[in-house]
Amino acid sequence: MDFFPEDLQHYIESHTSDEPALLKKINRETNAQVLMPRMLSGHVQGRFLSMISKLVRPKNILEIGTYTGYSALSMTEGLLPDGKLITIDINEELENRVRGYFSESDFADRIDYRLGDARKIIPTLKETFDLVFIDADKENYSLYFDLVIDKVSRGGLILADNVLWSGKVLDVKPDKDTSAIIEFNKKIQNDPRVENLLMPLRDGVMMIRHK
Repeated sequence: MDFFPEDLQHYIESHTSDEPALLKKINRETNAQVLMPRMLSGHVQGRFLSMISKLVRPKNILEIGTYTGYSALSMTEGLLPDGKLITIDINEELENRVRGYFSESDFADRIDYRLGDARKIIPTLKETFDLVFIDADKENYSLYFDLVIDKVSRGGLILADNVLWSGKVLDVKPDKDTSAIIEFNKKIQNDPRVENLLMPLRDGVMMIRHK
């Protein structure tokens, strides 16, 4: 996942705006107390999500894959005053931790945290979303895109994480998850409804604009 040398990564972080205090706490506690902390968006990617949200000024945000809430809280920073964020995750073990973090934030009343299968929850959503972040199980990336594209406003953005999958997208004999990411990337590249940019940010972020 780390494509840059450690000293260059440090330089990037030192020339990126600081994380807010709550996000620093989530970053620190996730790395110390939670399994697979590499799933956390982290400082630079978190500031990217915040910056994109502030540029888009979304009324509604949808996140697929909450983990410990870092990315959700990063994106809430750009919400319109009457906006909200819906975030979906299937991991009940992290619920108390995540709800605790959300309750500490300035956006507690604008975050709708739902536990369950996103494949079943997304079709029930009536909102139109200006920003969507996909960062869940890789084998369902293409399905998540299909489920959300008609719920995204024209000119709205979908961001998909881990689309370089630690460089394994170049493997000659890819495993199941890698194959799913490769197919997702190909699907987006060939979809005439969108324009897209694959960014080498951390583990790769696909930026998708609904035309």
